[in-house]
This record gives sequence, C-alpha cells and structure tokens, in this order.
Amino acid sequence: MEIIIHFLHKIAPIFLAHGIVGIIAFCVRLYMQGGKFRKQTDETGKVAIVTGGNTGLGRETVMELARRGATVYMACRSKEKGERARKEIVKRTGNPNVFSRECDLSSLDSIRQFAADFKKEQSQLHVLINNAGVFWEPRRLTKEGFEMHLGVNHIGHFLLTNLLLDVLERTAPSRVVVVASKAHERGQIHVEDMHGQDFYDEGVAYCQSKLANILFARELAKRLEGTGVTVNALNPGIADTEIARNMIFFQTKFAQTLLRPLLWSVMKTPRNGAQTTLYAALDPDLAKVSGQYFSDCKLAHLAPAALDDQMANWLWAQSEKWAQIAL
Repeated sequence: MEIIIHFLHKIAPIFLAHGIVGIIAFCVRLYMQGGKFRKQTDETGKVAIVTGGNTGLGRETVMELARRGATVYMACRSKEKGERARKEIVKRTGNPNVFSRECDLSSLDSIRQFAADFKKEQSQLHVLINNAGVFWEPRRLTKEGFEMHLGVNHIGHFLLTNLLLDVLERTAPSRVVVVASKAHERGQIHVEDMHGQDFYDEGVAYCQSKLANILFARELAKRLEGTGVTVNALNPGIADTEIARNMIFFQTKFAQTLLRPLLWSVMKTPRNGAQTTLYAALDPDLAKVSGQYFSDCKLAHLAPAALDDQMANWLWAQSEKWAQIAL
C-alpha cells in the first residue's frame, strides 16, 4: 500500500500539470472561435452560389444556407467530390434544392461554362460567395499560364463574378461576398512579376492573392454603386480545414504529434470559420453596406496596401486582360 501511495504522490503533479494545460488549451480554443452569426433568417426563394462548396468553410456555408431554405449551387473543381458533399448536405438539411456543378477556377473555359449553364437554369442570383482558394501551393500554373494562387484565388473569381453581374443586378438587392484573409496585411502586388517567374515563394504568392481579393472587392463595390448589389470582403480566421494540405511541414510526424495539438487550441472549427461569411451574406443590417472588410462578424481594419485605389484600378484593368473580358 505504501508503494502505491508513493507512486500516486509521484504521478499526481504530472496529471495535475497536464490537466491545467488541457483546461488552458480548451479555454483558448473557446476564445479563438470568434464571433457568431446568430440571427435567424429565412432564405426560402433565394438563390446562392458558393465556390469550393464541397469542403471546409465552403461546405459549412452551403450547409447553413440550405438549412435556411436557400437554393444553393456548389461550384466545385471535382465533380465527384461535389456530388458526394451535395448528397450529404441534402440528407442532413432536408433541402433538396442543393446542386453541385463543375467549376475549375484554374480554367477560364470551365468558369465560362459554369456561368453559362447556371444562367440556363436560374434567372436570379441573390448571393455569390467567392470562397474557394488554394494555399501554399508549389509553383504551378493554371490552364492559361497564371500562377496558381493568383489564378484561382483572384483571376478565376474575377471572371466568374463579372460573368454573373447581369444576373446579380437583375436580382438586386443582391450580394457578392469575397473570402479574403488577414494574410493580405503581408501582401504586396508585385507589378513586375505577378506570376512569380523571377522569384517564387508560396507564402508571398498566397498573400499577394489575398490582397488582390480585397482590392477587387473594394473596386467592384465602387463600380456597382447605385445598382443594389453590395460587395464585401472578409477574414474567416484560422480554421481547422484541409487548406494546409500542401505544407509538407504539417505532414511530418513532429507536426502531427506535437504541433497539431497546440494548433488545435487556436484554430476555429469549420462551422465557426464560416460565421463571418454567413454574416456578410445574410445579415439584414448589411443590406446597404458595401466596400467593407469584416472579421469575427464585425468591421475590421485593412492594411494600407488594401486601401490603394490606384493599385485597385491597375489590378482591375490587368485582370480584364487576363480574364479576356472588356466591360
């Protein structure tokens, strides 16, 4: 018995320490979940498009829109993955008006086909959520030769949005929601080397694309003044999704066993990561708010580079050339 008591005295501090760390980690995680969109809205009769709707934040966004009665189109790169997600969302929400359509944002042809097919099926579009994105990709090019981060995160959504503007304006009041990132604060538009031909770094490329998202959103908001179409950008925060799958470091045994438990405490769940998207897309108080940037369901500050109107104009003109459109 004395041996057992001695043993318990030895291990008790260890269990106590682990327990305290666990409690702290849990409290930090609760705090890091951020703001919630708690208003109950009825979206019956509304039509929405969510890019990247089959996984992560996009999937949670589609799920909630469907729960609220909306007709939702999931624009997905993979036809098979999109259909699997669609079936699950329909089963869980009881809303049969959820559709998956192929849309590869790294192909301008695919984007054009998606937009054309959508217009054949629907005459209205109340909410366009530009959610899909790539992160920390090794240097690869889109079908048209654009650097992948810039091509998918910015140029693809630029084209898609412009192709659907006539429907959005006809449906007004309507909204365009651009999922950007706090990473825009570290971004810079590399005018002389936008596609990383002379120098390439995954982080630099990603931050540039997120800055481009916000410049696009602010410029589009100005161009749509008076139309009844609002445009806002947002930072979803760091969420526990598959977005970091290309970072080799996070695939190592060290990261999976030691670092991931630490990151768990500061990451949002996918559902909580989608809250600011839902806020920007659905909150009645934002019906006439445009050209803003939100984080944790409230207004947030932008980096000076994101407020550069001259750069936004230049990027718009350049994006028209890349996307082969003239408005």
